[in-house]
Amino acid sequence: MSQVEESIKVAVPVRTAYNQWTQFETFPQFMEGVERIEQRTDTLTHWVTNVDGAKREFDAEITEQIPDERVAWTTVGGEARQAGVVTFHRIDDATTKVMLQMEFEPEGVAETVGDKLGFVKRQVAGDLKRFKHFMEERGTETGAWRGNV
Repeated sequence: MSQVEESIKVAVPVRTAYNQWTQFETFPQFMEGVERIEQRTDTLTHWVTNVDGAKREFDAEITEQIPDERVAWTTVGGEARQAGVVTFHRIDDATTKVMLQMEFEPEGVAETVGDKLGFVKRQVAGDLKRFKHFMEERGTETGAWRGNV
């Protein structure tokens, strides 16, 4: 398994950053390669991704969710194998550090080489930068789910 860890400071309160992260269906607006996410239940999402022509569909299960603190997931079934957690850290009343940690299994030679060259790390860093821009431009979340898992 490969691992990646990235973080970014976002100029919104913890509650706002967390609330937006629970709106999985908006991820295509700031995550490259994510075509669609369907929230099927409180804890199950279905993902459709297309990265450099490699289209994949898989389900991800939320394994832990604590409002304003963390969201953890793991894939179930499908081709993609990954697990991760995103945590939210209060810097001050108007600033949040968002940290994403993920483990994944590259498939095939191309993904293995891409992983060794840092493609996934750059992708995650870019997605977090786009999340920061998305949030700071809006200033508020598009919705929220504040349940515990």
